[in-house]
Amino acid sequence: MSGAVAGGRGVLISLEGVDGCGKSSQLRRLRDALVRRGVPVGVADRPGGTLREPGGTPLGESIRRQLLHHRHHMDPWAEALLYAAARAQLTRSVLVPSLEAGWVVLIDRFIDSSLAYQGYARGLGVDRVLDLNLTATGGLLPDLTVIVALDPQVAAARRTAAPDRIEREGLELQRRVAEGYALLAERFAGRVHVVDGDRPRAAVASDVLRIATAVLERTPCSRA
Repeated sequence: MSGAVAGGRGVLISLEGVDGCGKSSQLRRLRDALVRRGVPVGVADRPGGTLREPGGTPLGESIRRQLLHHRHHMDPWAEALLYAAARAQLTRSVLVPSLEAGWVVLIDRFIDSSLAYQGYARGLGVDRVLDLNLTATGGLLPDLTVIVALDPQVAAARRTAAPDRIEREGLELQRRVAEGYALLAERFAGRVHVVDGDRPRAAVASDVLRIATAVLERTPCSRA
């Protein structure tokens, strides 16, 4: 299958986790596995592509630079609002058109990142941050969210790139983020699934693919 399936709504799949958990490499592995099966992965103007947050649009990439590389203190609500602004632009200019065209869209972070980081770890309140982001996205949530669970200390040891603004805040923030993700997995059990990230990458990838395939098999647009 070389393109999106006409007439079917697409599927939005997000991968989540603490910084350094390996979700980005797992997203690429999932993309490659689904493409080999003929699943129409991509976005409307980029077959086979994946997305990241914040980013995916010129505005989103500009906001990403501010969020991850700003050198001064950022108020938690300013942070939450910037993430929501980037998400609003991405939703309306990329996600909605791609889903309406029947694409299976894979994204590195989405709303659940804000719930875990700003809502729970920053103490703004999960429900308040959820309301903000549902307004920003017009109610759009992932059809499936996979959390790659990994001890934050192990994840920090795996990182090789220079830390960004959030990573520089250290392990205590990441531990609260991990707690936030665990809470989300309980609260949204029908949508959010957890895989153990402290295993060989191939084993993690196998679980992610199995979970994604189960969702895609229930969706008319997919041919998993």
